[in-house]
Order: sequence, then C-alpha cells, then structure tokens
Amino acid sequence: MSHPIVVRELHGILRTRKALALQLLMAAAFAGLVILRWPTDARVELSGAQSRQVFQVFAYGMTAAVLLLVPIFPATSIVREKNGGTLALLLNSPLSPLSIYFGKLAGALGFVLVLLSMSLPAAAACYAMGGVSLGRDFVGLYGLLALTALQYTALALFVSSRANSADAAQRIAFGVVLMLAVVSLGPHLFLQGQETPLAQAAEWLRCLSPLSAVTTLLGQGDVGSQGLFSAEGVTLRYVLLASVLSVLFAAGTLARLNYSIFDRARSQGVMTEERGTGGQIFRRIMFLIDPQRRSAQIPWFLNPVMVKEFRSRRFGRIHWLLRMVGVCAVLSLLLTIAAVTGTMDWGVETIGGILVVLQVALIVLVTPSLAAGILSAERESGGWQLLQMTPLSAGRILRGKLVSVALTLVLILCATLPGYAVMMVIKPALAPQVYRVLVCLVATAGFALVLSAGVGSLFARTAAATTAAYATLLAIVAGTILVWLGRDAPSATTRSRRRSR
Repeated sequence: MSHPIVVRELHGILRTRKALALQLLMAAAFAGLVILRWPTDARVELSGAQSRQVFQVFAYGMTAAVLLLVPIFPATSIVREKNGGTLALLLNSPLSPLSIYFGKLAGALGFVLVLLSMSLPAAAACYAMGGVSLGRDFVGLYGLLALTALQYTALALFVSSRANSADAAQRIAFGVVLMLAVVSLGPHLFLQGQETPLAQAAEWLRCLSPLSAVTTLLGQGDVGSQGLFSAEGVTLRYVLLASVLSVLFAAGTLARLNYSIFDRARSQGVMTEERGTGGQIFRRIMFLIDPQRRSAQIPWFLNPVMVKEFRSRRFGRIHWLLRMVGVCAVLSLLLTIAAVTGTMDWGVETIGGILVVLQVALIVLVTPSLAAGILSAERESGGWQLLQMTPLSAGRILRGKLVSVALTLVLILCATLPGYAVMMVIKPALAPQVYRVLVCLVATAGFALVLSAGVGSLFARTAAATTAAYATLLAIVAGTILVWLGRDAPSATTRSRRRSR
C-alpha cells in the first residue's frame, strides 16, 4: 500500500511544468555531454582512454546536476506547508512526524531518481564504448550521487523546517550546498602537505564535498591536490561524513515537526550592563552604527529606490553591511596570512589562483540571493503597483535596485583585496596579472548581477526567481567547464583536421 505523503509529494512535483522542463533538460544535457567527447573516427581505441574521457565528462555533468537540482523542491516543502496552513492539518492527522518526514524525503528523492534515470541512455552509450567498468565506475558513481542526493535533500528539509519564507529557505539551502561542495575544499588547498592538527582537520573538511569523492572515483586524484600530498580513503570518508550529516539533518528536522514549529517566541534580550566584560566590548563594537537611530531625509541627488532597498531589505541596513564587510575583511586577512606562509611551499601563482577561485565562489554565493528578487519580491508583495504609481520612471526604479545590490558587492569585493596587495609586494612582477584578475572579478560580479536580476524578473514568486537565478548562474559558471574539458575531444580534433584540409 502506497504512502499517502509520498504519493502526494511526488505527484505534486511531477505535475508541475518545472518538473517536465527539468526532465527534458536533463536528457538533452547528458546526451550533449556524451556527444561532446564522442569520437568521430571509425577506429577502435584499445587503451580505453577515449571511453574514460567520455565517462569523466558524463560523471562531472551528473555531479553538477545533482548539486543544482536536488535542493529546489525540498527546500520549500515544509515552509510552504507551514505558511499555507496545511502543516497543522498534517500534524493533527493520524500520521506521526516520522511518517510525515519519511514521506517528504521519499517524495523528493523519488523525483531525483526520475531525473537520474534521464541519464541512463547516455550512461549506456558510455558503457558501449568499452574501457569502463560497470561495477566500479557506474555503480560507484550512481551510489555516490544517490548518497549526495540523500544528504542534500535532508539538508534542504532541515533548512525548510527553520525558515520563515520559501525564498529564504532556497537561498540558505543553495548557499549551504555551495559551502559544503566548494568552499569546504579551500582550507585543504592552503594546508595540504603539512603535519599540523589544523591540516588534518582540513583533510577531513574537504571530504565533505562530493567533488573529492567523484574525482577520486574517476582516478584523477583529489581536487586541488599538489604532488603526492593527496590522502587516501577520500571516498570512504565522504560516505561516512555524508551519512552522519544526513542523520543529523533528519534528527534536526524531526525535532521541529511538532506544534512548536508554529511558535515564534522572541527573546526579551539582555541589557548591555548585564553582560560580561567581553560581551559588552563585543556589543559596543558591533553597534558603532546605531540601528535604532532615526533615518535622515533622502537628499535630492540620491535615488529614492536605492535608499528604500537599503532601509527595507533584510541585512541591508548600514550596521549589517558593516558587519558583512568586517567578516569579509577578517577572512581576507586570514587568506593573506595563508598567502604569505603558502608562497614558501606553493608559489605566489598557485596561491593567487586559489584566491581567485574562492572570490568567484563568494560572488556566485551572494549575488543571486541579493539580485534575483529585486522585482519578483515587489510583485509578490504588491509593492510593484505602488512603485508604478509614483512619479519615478521604470528606468530609475531599475537603476536604484541594481545600484543597491552593486554597492553591496563592491563592499564585499573591496574587503577581500588585501591578499592581492600582499602578493604584489612579494612578487611585483605579478602586478599586471593582478590588475587583469581584478577586472575579471568586477566583470564577473557585474555579469552575475545582471543575469540574476534578468532571470528573476521572469518570475512572479521570489522562491522560483532565486532558484532559477542560482541554477542559471551555476550552470554557466560550472557547466562551461565541461565544454572546456572537451576542448581536445577526438570529434573536435577530427573536425578541425577536416577544415584544415
């Protein structure tokens, strides 16, 4: 007998146009990845190198698809039920919280399995080339991706149980996924090869990312490994950590699936004088800018929409911006220290490349959450009609919203620049390269801003806009790397030779 929550969740997802579009997109994308590396010569390659190349591109595409698509539906599953009033009906039904959670988890995973089944024709084509093991390669890859889907589905449900809105749940879920998959690799890039306890902790931290396990499975070593410093057992560590995190996320979600999920008790707070000395000093530093001061009038030369965005956006007030810049500055100083100490082992160029990757990851993480909802949030809340009734033109409204996001990105990027200054001091010959890197970072931030705002304007719901912006930006940033991997494909080489003839 079928579980009612599983049937309800899975049918509810599969009936949407978004689900149909994702299935068609997945089938076309996997077929395109295989064609990208498919040889065109009518010759048999006995070593299996060509088939391994096709399988590697296919595996990376599968991993990227799981990272992009898994959090979409479960991140809004519980919070939509709570805000719509149907979660209270579920909790009053004969179903237990464990049964409700299992139904939502199984329904979301069922849709992920449907998406993964779209890749079976492409997988069969890879296997038909030979040189790839059915048990170790294909079963191992699909097993890792299934575990990754389970972990990130449990993560998305955990975030959904604690969020107050669907768009906030999706922003947090995508942010945490990016932190686990990409940012967790950063400390190991700086500390690999050392014997300190911090380096050992970084080795375990990088095993939180499925990218490390997939690259190890493909026989390409570990992500970012240098020389012979890559440790063994990365795949087993990832399986262990992913299983533990899935259980912890499930326990945290089950702890919220009761009537207390509707309570929003607010702390009465503690007076500054009642805190300890350390707490008083920290609070005075954090509140150098008083958040409760009266807002001054908007001068004539400022865009009122920009001021409105800063004053009404969550974390948009100046005290939150200063805290964000402070956190980025501290992280930049830590990266600077790592750059100074790491240049003795890896060289300035390697450390600079790591800094660039981390900054691009920061741009990808922050920009869609800020820019995707600048128009959809107004349409969802009804504020867009009020803005249209004002004397402001559409161009001025749009400029004000874009500038509010652009200034935030500029503050974040400026707070991460000391590392490049230190590299230029260590090796002045890198100054032209550093200038080009800064131009590329500014261009990347501008592109991410315009893309996120443009994609988000196509949707009337902030949650859908945020999801589409994250998926599109990550597909462009990460998906084009797959094309870059296929730049030396046998098919491309053959076509170039034919043109030369």
